[in-house]
Amino acid sequence: MQVFTTPDAMRAWSRAERARGRRVALVPTMGALHDGHVELVRTASHHGTPCASIFVNPMQFNRRDDFDAYPRPLDDDLDACRSVGVAAVYAPTASVMYPEGFQTTVVPGVLADPLEGAGRPGHFAGVTTVVSKLFHAAEPDVAVFGKKDYQQLAVVRRLVRDLDFGIDVVGVETVREPDGLARSSRNGRLSADDRSAAACVPRALAAVAAAHAAGERRATVLEQTGRAVIESVPQARLEYLTVSRADTLEPLSVLGPQLAVVTTAVWFGEVRLIDNVELGQAT
Repeated sequence: MQVFTTPDAMRAWSRAERARGRRVALVPTMGALHDGHVELVRTASHHGTPCASIFVNPMQFNRRDDFDAYPRPLDDDLDACRSVGVAAVYAPTASVMYPEGFQTTVVPGVLADPLEGAGRPGHFAGVTTVVSKLFHAAEPDVAVFGKKDYQQLAVVRRLVRDLDFGIDVVGVETVREPDGLARSSRNGRLSADDRSAAACVPRALAAVAAAHAAGERRATVLEQTGRAVIESVPQARLEYLTVSRADTLEPLSVLGPQLAVVTTAVWFGEVRLIDNVELGQAT
């Protein structure tokens, strides 16, 4: 496995791969790799030569303390990448990604406004900017993202379409703990009590899905079903739980045949967890 720290070196590797007739599949990460990332790499391997990026992006954090607390076990992450067959890792420093005088950002559209965008001003501009830079450095044919960050996946797909990147964006189902909690780099920051309490998040989404499967189509009723589960847990502080159209993320009042998504953000102490579940079928 090769490790690159500059965009020129990463780009040269990618171009050499394609010159050999191979497709390049990129898994962008912020490190602190877990089983969810392993699944992303496995998926990438089906689409081309797998490579990964590891960079904790300061532009997408709206709280300095959250950025400072984010784990950065780079050596362990590189070992994990080797063990699952990653061919190359792009691990730039902040000074390489955002050198002195840097001033250009990629501003997303209305997909970035609700949900995560409402509570985290500037977050998605940070995402679209760093993803654009990673795409230019790695020049992948395919980019693989987890569906746990549902809105991020939607924003990246729109970015790729709108700016003609010519990259296939693949979404991968969320990998979960035995109790249903979505795998996340933030889970390790939960206290033992909060970790136990956090299982209310997948329980809430399962309750909404069950109500929908039983025939409930009113968004307010579905939302209240999920909120009641979370609000019954003293350690949980609900930020939002919303039923939206899956394609536009616009809020729904009544669910129809189109695919919908329930997204939620919940705090446990100083740790914020997000999760989602789709309702219905894509058309």
